[in-house]
Amino acid sequence: MNNSPQQKLYGLDHLRALAITMVFFFHYYILSGGEPPWLPKLAGFGWTGVDLFFVLSGFLISQQLFAQIKQGQTVSLKQFFTKRFFRIIPAFAVTLALYFFWPYFREKESLPPLWKFLSFTQNLGLNIKDFGTFSHAWSLCVEEHFYLLLPLLLIALQRTNYMHRAVWLLLMLVAFGFFIRYYSFTRLYVPKMEEENGWLNWYKFIYYPTYNRLDGLLAGVGIAAIYQFKPLLWNRLSKFGNLFVVLGLILLTGAYFLCEDQQSFGASVFGFSMVAMGYACLVVVAISPTCFLFRWNSKISSGIATLSYAIYLTHKGVIHITHELLSNNNISENGRLVICVFTCMAAALLLHLAVEKPFMKIRNRLLN
Repeated sequence: MNNSPQQKLYGLDHLRALAITMVFFFHYYILSGGEPPWLPKLAGFGWTGVDLFFVLSGFLISQQLFAQIKQGQTVSLKQFFTKRFFRIIPAFAVTLALYFFWPYFREKESLPPLWKFLSFTQNLGLNIKDFGTFSHAWSLCVEEHFYLLLPLLLIALQRTNYMHRAVWLLLMLVAFGFFIRYYSFTRLYVPKMEEENGWLNWYKFIYYPTYNRLDGLLAGVGIAAIYQFKPLLWNRLSKFGNLFVVLGLILLTGAYFLCEDQQSFGASVFGFSMVAMGYACLVVVAISPTCFLFRWNSKISSGIATLSYAIYLTHKGVIHITHELLSNNNISENGRLVICVFTCMAAALLLHLAVEKPFMKIRNRLLN
């Protein structure tokens, strides 16, 4: 089987499209005050779409780096950071400029300080009640921290000849995640949970910090390691691709019920891990040649996947503007939702064509 990084994995487009759809509807029902009334129950688990993005990022980024290592190459920081910069920063900078220079775009009242966005530290100590505008950029902070640390860690392992022991480091980081969430819950959140607006402390101490949200990224790294370095094991696993669908759905169903009270001990300490394992199973499905997701090339999924980053950046602001423009019109709740879907797709397409594509061409010229 060809495990080259150039191979197009159509199954991942389906998952990326699923992830942004979940995130969109989750944020929509929050911004619309729970309308339409059928949406909250359907979209309530949509917050985990971010975790699916984490698993996908962990797999895609690490498998590219692992492919270089497998070929005996040293990880190139220049190449890696050039790719990441031109993929992430231009569209983010344009969206950030919209939020700071066009107040009408803001879905809430106040923004965190600009330096927190520019330094990608907005997710640390985030108060979503007073500074909730563009709060969804917290996940970009987590991913940027991952992009910074992973190649440096791999270079250190290469230079010290400890790459063959990297699996132990991976397991230690997983164990660290459980420990730090236990500590954050019992020592940081619980003493303040009875305060006025105590729920804010759960988001501040549990939900947003990078060190509590490593599970999805590490799950993706683990899959990529097997995919690149253990071809015999991967071939055995990939033969059971469709069975991983069942396992993934079982884990996600369990996570759904475990996280019904998202601020409970079980959800806070173990919920993110169960969600990550469930989505990791779906990633295995998506890259297994025996599975239907691998073979299904959908232009719709590919189109949504292509726009997923632009949708993620802009959807809250566009939903807010669309609602404002429709506020004096006698349009049904379902009608407003449909219109918001189209306006968000249109805004994302504009950002993609005007910013993402030109900068990706610049990136390719620099790398070549």
